[in-house]
This record gives sequence, C-alpha cells and structure tokens, in this order.
Amino acid sequence: MFSKKSPIRRLVSAVAITGCLLTGISATTWAQNTPGLTIFSGVERENLLRYYLDFGGRADGWDRYRLRIPAKKLELGVTQFDITYPDYYTGKFDPDRIEVRVNDESVPLSEVNWDKENHLIQIYLQDQIQAGNKVEIVLSNVRNPRFGGTFYFECRTWNTIPGEPPLAKYVGTWIVSIS
Repeated sequence: MFSKKSPIRRLVSAVAITGCLLTGISATTWAQNTPGLTIFSGVERENLLRYYLDFGGRADGWDRYRLRIPAKKLELGVTQFDITYPDYYTGKFDPDRIEVRVNDESVPLSEVNWDKENHLIQIYLQDQIQAGNKVEIVLSNVRNPRFGGTFYFECRTWNTIPGEPPLAKYVGTWIVSIS
C-alpha cells in the first residue's frame, strides 16, 4: 500500500501517536478530578461520598476540594459539620477559605475551626440547613500533603431536634486520593 519511506505513512503514524498521547493525557487529567472507582475500601458502599479535586490532586500542590453530600443523607436539619481526617494526612487547610453550598448557593457560616492536633475541621452554620438538601463543602486554598496517598475524610453532622440536645450523626466518608 505505502512504501516504507512514504511521507504519507510517516504522517499517518505521527497522527496516530499524537492521538494516543492526547487521549492518555486528557483521560489522566479527568481521572484526577473525580473520585474514581472504589471496590475494596472497608467503607460500606452506601457510606461513600463523592468528591472532586479541582486542580488534579497533585502531591505538594495547591488544590480545591469539593466534598459532596447528597440530599438523601441529610435526614435532619444541620447546624454544624465536623470533618475528621487521618493523622498521616499532612496537608494544610485555610479556614478562611472554607465554604458550604446548599443546592449550589453559598450559605453564611458563623465560624470555622481547624483543630490540627485532633485532625478535625469544624464548620458552624449561621442558620440551620433543612433536611433533604444537597450540600457541597468547598475547601479552597488547600496545600496537599508532600507525599501522595489515600486519605479517609469522615463527615459528621450536628442535628437539632426541637426540645432535645444536639445529636452528632455519621454521614459518610470521602476517600480522597492524592498522587
């Protein structure tokens, strides 16, 4: 069909190789922004929560974490979110750049505390979030750990029922991968 030294053959080969490289790069970039597939994690499937890393989840880089909670997980009104993470997670958070979005709209916060010693982020809401709303917790200006790994971030909500003391409830786990 084509001779071995044909310019058309070289062109076809170059286009094929370029296409493979571009597909591989875009697939890798897309994969870093999504939670991926988790099969064996030790966390019940119904307790896995979705997250997104806006800037690829690169070790020792800056990122924005979008930690999502589906509406079906909020069975009671919420006044506070507690996010715990493992002691081997060495990243850094910016409490001034934490936001809570309900149905894609930012809600006012009364206070955000980052307790480094206890590996805990506490987010206090100005007003209660009603049950049945989807929530996205946005952690901006995050410095990822120097070395990659898999990190289990657990979420608990503080729910208020009129006439009863506040009640902490486990909502689920985000399994965050940093490469």
